[in-house]
Amino acid sequence: MFWRCLTISNKELQINDDIRDRELRVIDSDGSQLGIMSANQALDKAAEKNLDLVKISPQANPPVCKIMDYGKYRFEQAKREKEARKNQHTVNIKEIRLSLNIDTHDFNTKLGHAKRFIGEGDKVKVSIRFRGREMGHPEIGYATMKKFADACSEFANVEKAAKLEGRNMLMFLASKPNK
Repeated sequence: MFWRCLTISNKELQINDDIRDRELRVIDSDGSQLGIMSANQALDKAAEKNLDLVKISPQANPPVCKIMDYGKYRFEQAKREKEARKNQHTVNIKEIRLSLNIDTHDFNTKLGHAKRFIGEGDKVKVSIRFRGREMGHPEIGYATMKKFADACSEFANVEKAAKLEGRNMLMFLASKPNK
């Protein structure tokens, strides 16, 4: 069995000898119309200029073909797609770990980190890990999470409220929508 690699482009164009139509509307490499002609005549015109004949609109009647450098076209198309992917921003989830008996300065430092992460467009996962006898006092954890959420309220919304899952308490914060 023969496997073929998938192309990057979702639109596969017919070029040169793959074009089997009797009549074609041909566009020159500079954009001027050459008129309606047979596939052989169009291939000859493309060969004279050392370029490819590419079917750009197969649904038209008659189909539209353009004389162009297909390799250069594919290169520029791949370059445009790469540039579009580069400009996309993926939302990451950054984690901030608090403790039950966190001090004021540590709390403010973690708050600054959360502000920076949300400012960069990321979501923040705030967690508290309960160790040993701390499991007997989840209300202290809820109070710490509420205090953190209130401190973040000017630049973030609580996406998922604080919830105890096993020995961890988790809360998710996301940036406020722009108005």
